[in-house]
Amino acid sequence: MIRAPNGPIRHKFSQVFSLETTCVLYIVHGMSVHSSHDQTPTSHLTEPVTEPVTELDTKLDTKLDTGPVTGLDTGQTADPLTSQTAVPENYGALGVRRFGRVNWLGMWTLYMKEVHRFMKVWMQTLMAPIITTLLFLAIFSLALAGLRPDINGVPFINFLAPGLIMMAIVQNAFANSSSSLLVSKVQGNVVDILMPPLSPAELNIGITMGALTRGMFVGAGTFLGMAVFVSMSIHSLAAAIFYAAIASALMSLVGLLGGIWAEKFDHLATVTNFVITPLAFLSGTFYSVQQLPGFAFWVTQYNPFFYMIDGFRYALTGHAEGSLVFGASLLIGLTLILAGVSHVVLARGYRLKS
Repeated sequence: MIRAPNGPIRHKFSQVFSLETTCVLYIVHGMSVHSSHDQTPTSHLTEPVTEPVTELDTKLDTKLDTGPVTGLDTGQTADPLTSQTAVPENYGALGVRRFGRVNWLGMWTLYMKEVHRFMKVWMQTLMAPIITTLLFLAIFSLALAGLRPDINGVPFINFLAPGLIMMAIVQNAFANSSSSLLVSKVQGNVVDILMPPLSPAELNIGITMGALTRGMFVGAGTFLGMAVFVSMSIHSLAAAIFYAAIASALMSLVGLLGGIWAEKFDHLATVTNFVITPLAFLSGTFYSVQQLPGFAFWVTQYNPFFYMIDGFRYALTGHAEGSLVFGASLLIGLTLILAGVSHVVLARGYRLKS
């Protein structure tokens, strides 16, 4: 025989269950009573079977005939015909976000999801680019170190190292955000980041910061690996962090837009092979831009990749070939523009919701 709980348990019971659940319990309660009657021996049929009347029974008997039922101890009311529970006054409208202007927890969760994604396969996402960059350094050291003169008073290997580090940073920041979105689209689980209560700005920040983190990790690991073989120093730690972070953020946004636009991995390979890699190689990574002819030198002055490399080289060696102020302003401006474009694209759901 099922009875309604009494005492403090009954108070919790009345707060949790809705009218439908209460009615079902009441019906089951009645059925169990009839069932117990049917199982009573014939000799006892003449004896009345009484059940203790609980407060729950009284409320159900009196309220079901008088219209809306008060939600026991919660202050809510429900219409027995429509079974719609009224929203308490201290609750906001249904479907409205209840975590302030920014869903910090949701954004942090998305960020950690991006970080765990590349940390799960750290040998592929972190160690592989670090080793590849160290191989570049080894090859150029063995082949050209003794043949190339100092550049602007900086030994060739020390001139080369910052460019290689920045090249690894931008390539991995781009790869992280672009592959994250493309893999989600191909596997059909992109809905996992679209359904949670995250605004386009929060999606933008979460994905971008995840790719930025991978770029910074690769840059730090490459620097530590090079320091074992080359005498590395840091002229300005603040400048090193700034240029590594702004380059990672810029390429993360480019990767985010590329991942949204791409429909298959060939599309991303096209961007990487014909845009990212050539710009990284032809922006002063292996040589001084002062050696370029007039037109090529003029184009370099508006190449953001050149200012990424040049600014990071200044942070390590103290020497720069371009204007640091103009370079930093250009990188910040492009990052803000791409952030705005990404926000609009995410808000419209271009190639994500269709």
